[in-house]
Amino acid sequence: MSASIKIKKGLNLKLIGEAEKSLLELPVAEVFALKPKDFVGLTPKMLVKVGANVVAGSPLFYDKNNEAIRFCAPVSGEVIEIIRGAKRVILEIKILADRAVKYGSFTKANPNDLSPKEITDQLLQSGVWPFIRQRPYGTIANPSDSPKAIFISAFDTNPLAPDNDFVLSGKESHFQTGIDALQKLSTGKIHLNVKANSSPAPAFRGAQKVQINTISGPHPAGNVGVQIHHIDPINKGEIVWYLHPQDVVIIGKLFTEGIYDPLRIIAVTGSQVSSPKYYKTIVGSSLKNILTDAGLKKGDNRIISGSILSGTQVAADGYLGFYDSQVTVIPEGNEYEFMGWLAPGLDKFSVSRTFFSWLTPNKKHDLNTNLHGEERPFVMTGQYEKVFPMDIYPVQLLKSILIEDIDMMEKLGIYEVAEEDFALCELVCTSKIKSQEIIRHGLDMVRKEFS
Repeated sequence: MSASIKIKKGLNLKLIGEAEKSLLELPVAEVFALKPKDFVGLTPKMLVKVGANVVAGSPLFYDKNNEAIRFCAPVSGEVIEIIRGAKRVILEIKILADRAVKYGSFTKANPNDLSPKEITDQLLQSGVWPFIRQRPYGTIANPSDSPKAIFISAFDTNPLAPDNDFVLSGKESHFQTGIDALQKLSTGKIHLNVKANSSPAPAFRGAQKVQINTISGPHPAGNVGVQIHHIDPINKGEIVWYLHPQDVVIIGKLFTEGIYDPLRIIAVTGSQVSSPKYYKTIVGSSLKNILTDAGLKKGDNRIISGSILSGTQVAADGYLGFYDSQVTVIPEGNEYEFMGWLAPGLDKFSVSRTFFSWLTPNKKHDLNTNLHGEERPFVMTGQYEKVFPMDIYPVQLLKSILIEDIDMMEKLGIYEVAEEDFALCELVCTSKIKSQEIIRHGLDMVRKEFS
């Protein structure tokens, strides 16, 4: 039976720079990069060397902890560089792309006619499997596990997030084929969660073999972790898989066309973008041409692959993250503000009534990365609880991680959360605590303890 969930706690951060609904496709980027750091808990083992020629779907490396999980080239071309960091940790595998992408061939089949093992093998061999992630831990799903449910959030409530109804337009067939494949991999339900009081895209509205739930409320209502918590909470020993809608389309295209084609429609947004719009690109693409076309305003800019709240900083010639469908550009905010605390702050964002900006709640702000202070003692303020819509004590959970008390972490709900669920807590925190880093440390600690 479908669920209808109303989220009351949270915060919608209104920012300048929303992408207009126009889609542009530029020529294929010259260079692509796959970054192992995009995958939590991954220890990569290379399968190719510099100079190797690959096609889209050729394996580049595998997970040393689970050799069945392969990571494949998103385009065809030549492997031109393998960048390593300290202790020879692999940071990037760069590919000089062909002008026209050549694809490796995989079996075309209707997932309804295949066994779960045949579907799993196809997903693993093609490099599509890493798009399927799991809670707890936020890691790539283990193909030998059987999840109790699969979650797909059809909408994103992050600031300036792409509109998935626009992005999924015309992809109804591939989306349904992807659902058909996923349905074979779990004995539980596939929960497709749509925004309440809206008209979902035909791909979502007409989806079969799913339970369509409606969710309303402010951010983080679109976070899959919040949706899992309110629909089918995770207990110790249980596993839930989740995907983004565009990842489901990639799975569908694998079976209908027999190719690994990780196309990604991204929204280039932010106050420092002259012409925010949508671009059709490929996972791992260089952002240089896209940002040049969108036009960056003068000044010291912070470029983020992903959401402004939980994305990853990249250079102007950096690369799109594996799971990202948004690029955000905002001012760096490294200029000193003389006696800024004395000003009335009509243009400053605040969740409290510190500044007079609370008088204009619908105003869109131009935020930068300035913290307006340094890290302070971690005190109880009640701020976290106002924006954290789970039945979990967020401050107590963070402090249990800081003292590395695994038993207490389990009792306080560590299995139900991931970094993105604490992004708003980090935003509103008076103490400037890096909540997302702490949550990742706790998740890694528990994962290693019970692995």
